[in-house]
Order: sequence, then structure tokens, then C-alpha cells
Amino acid sequence: MGPRIMNPLQRLIRAFGYSWQGLCATYKSEWAFRVEVFVAPPMAIIALLLPVSLAEKALLLTTLALVLLAELANTAIEAVVNRISDERHELSGKAKDIGSAMVLVALVNAGIVWLLILWGCVF
Repeated sequence: MGPRIMNPLQRLIRAFGYSWQGLCATYKSEWAFRVEVFVAPPMAIIALLLPVSLAEKALLLTTLALVLLAELANTAIEAVVNRISDERHELSGKAKDIGSAMVLVALVNAGIVWLLILWGCVF
């Protein structure tokens, strides 16, 4: 008997399951991700309640999502590097540092966007 062919709904459910496993694994193993997941909902509520345009609300929410996405990508990079070898290697360190820099850039971006929009609310 050949490979089982799944219908699109089954494929979607299976893909969602894999995604959920990835979120759970990251949440369990990464302190920074847990902090970001804890901070994101109140920040999202604040963004939605601010007296700013819908576009600005969307931008504020997008910065929160980008931080989480960067953290997920960084965790994936670290997992792959650690899977390949336990030995210290210049390129492994470089890959991990770049992943960490990605999170930093996302956080700085979020901070700047939030400050600019909040500045516009106040002044």
C-alpha cells in the first residue's frame, strides 16, 4: 500500500499541531520567550486602547509579534547548531550570536516604534 494521502484539512490540522509543539517547546526551554509571552498580552491591550489610528495600533501589535518571531527563529537556530555538534566552533558561535542579534534588533525596533507612537499621543 502506498503513502496515505491526506486531505487539505488533515494537513492543516497536522501543521497546526507541529506549530503548537514548536511554541510549547520554545516556551518550556527559553526564559526570554516566556517573559515576552507574559509581556505581550498586556502590551497588546494597551496598544488597542491607545487613542491612535488603526494603522498605528497595527504597527504596535506587529512589533510585538516580530519580537516573538525573532525569539522563535533564534531558538530554532540554537537547536540546529546544538544538534550538529557539542564542540565549540567559530561558525556555531557566529550563528548563535546572529540569532541573538536578531532578537535585539526586534526589541530595539519595538521600543523605538512604541516610543514614537506614545510620543505622538502625549505631544
